[in-house]
Amino acid sequence: MSSIKTIGIVSRPRRVDIAAIVPPLLKWLSERNIRAPYDEETASSLPDSVPGKTRAELAAESDLLLVLGGDGTLLSAAREAAPRGIPILPVNLGSLGFLTSFTLQELYPALEETLAGHLAASERVMLHSALIRDGKTVDDQRVLNEVVINKSALARMIEVRLTINADFVCRYRADGLIVATPTGSTAYSLSAGGPIVHPNVESLIITPICPHTLSDRPIVVDDKCCVELSVAGPAESVYLTLDGQKGIPMQSGDKVRIVRAEERLKLIQPKRKSYYEILRSKLKWGEA
Repeated sequence: MSSIKTIGIVSRPRRVDIAAIVPPLLKWLSERNIRAPYDEETASSLPDSVPGKTRAELAAESDLLLVLGGDGTLLSAAREAAPRGIPILPVNLGSLGFLTSFTLQELYPALEETLAGHLAASERVMLHSALIRDGKTVDDQRVLNEVVINKSALARMIEVRLTINADFVCRYRADGLIVATPTGSTAYSLSAGGPIVHPNVESLIITPICPHTLSDRPIVVDDKCCVELSVAGPAESVYLTLDGQKGIPMQSGDKVRIVRAEERLKLIQPKRKSYYEILRSKLKWGEA
């Protein structure tokens, strides 16, 4: 018998199809005696719905989060689910969706198999990022994909100093620097020329964004390392960006310390789709 009694529904804001998808989903879950609270974004898309909950409240009372949206929606939900150890079942309503690997057509079969205990969760490494200013931590976050120091669109090239386990590596003159997990290797890091890394490889990927020196290439290091980044020189129009969803203005002298987080995200994956099949599908490998 399934131990899942409450499934929290998280959806991408302003998706017109949410109004068509969620009501029959709520009926389906109710028929199976599953509670199905939903977030405020879902509530805003439903006519005559009960008030939604914050995603933190939703995660606190759920045994599973069902994410209806794209990877951005999942990244937001991951920050609430991972610390509580609850799994996420991701259904892609976006365009690309490396992480949301179930299609809408697979929603109900995936729920059936999950409730029957037939689908396992893949554990994904997350990063703990701390912004340190004048010796004090002023921001403390967990991220699934990447931590980035980058400049604004019109700012000049910046210099980022990189140390690993207190050993100086180099100063990158670039538009920015990405520190990504293997899960995040197919996101911003990939677009900046970084390698694709299988989620089971225990590593961090450090990728410069548009480096001034062409020999500044991405490097892959053990995820037990402590990575520290700092901006050399003025930090005007320089930002710390977390999973592409939160941007924090940096000041001269700030440091960003990045280590592997203690918690991991439990991500339910299709049993009959390998990681490589998902890559082929999303990246359209082998197509003319």
